[in-house]
Amino acid sequence: MSATGFAALDASHYALRTVVGALGESDLNRPTPCSEWTVTQVLRHAAGDQIGFAAFLDGEAGPEENPFTPSAAAPQDPRAFLEQALIRSAEAWAAVDPATAEVAVPVPPNKLSAQAGAAACALDAAVHAWDMAMATGQASPLTPELAAELLVVARQIVEPLRQYGAYAAELPGADGDGAEAELLRYLGRDPHWAPSA
Repeated sequence: MSATGFAALDASHYALRTVVGALGESDLNRPTPCSEWTVTQVLRHAAGDQIGFAAFLDGEAGPEENPFTPSAAAPQDPRAFLEQALIRSAEAWAAVDPATAEVAVPVPPNKLSAQAGAAACALDAAVHAWDMAMATGQASPLTPELAAELLVVARQIVEPLRQYGAYAAELPGADGDGAEAELLRYLGRDPHWAPSA
């Protein structure tokens, strides 16, 4: 497992790796909080996005498929499929000085500070880890500390992405919401989502 030098990104990569590591073959076609996508499609999207962030940093090739139209065909080895993406992402971010004022990123405005850019990459990994965890009956991988940190960058980058369908409309808050629920509602996700019986 590669360390990136960015704590939130390392934590989010760990979350994604842990959730995917617990998937069984029967989980891959389950519905997810991303209503149009199965677990396999969320996995493919999440891996593609990590490669996309890496490509903006290292100038190498981007993902082989469009992350926003992911195939429903399950990878032969989901863990290995994810791992190659996480390694690529981690290596690209590890080469970035955390104090860098501006790095290229695949989300508007396409330039962020290194800290914000890594947090944006972390947001993508963490929220899709949550999607797959909820779909398969796993515990949430979001800690209150990580959720609070990711909400800061979410408020910087998400609004322009909603018009492209990358995130649903923000959901209203509820009494008792903690940092995790606040983040999820901001991203258009119901914190209490569960698969239909």
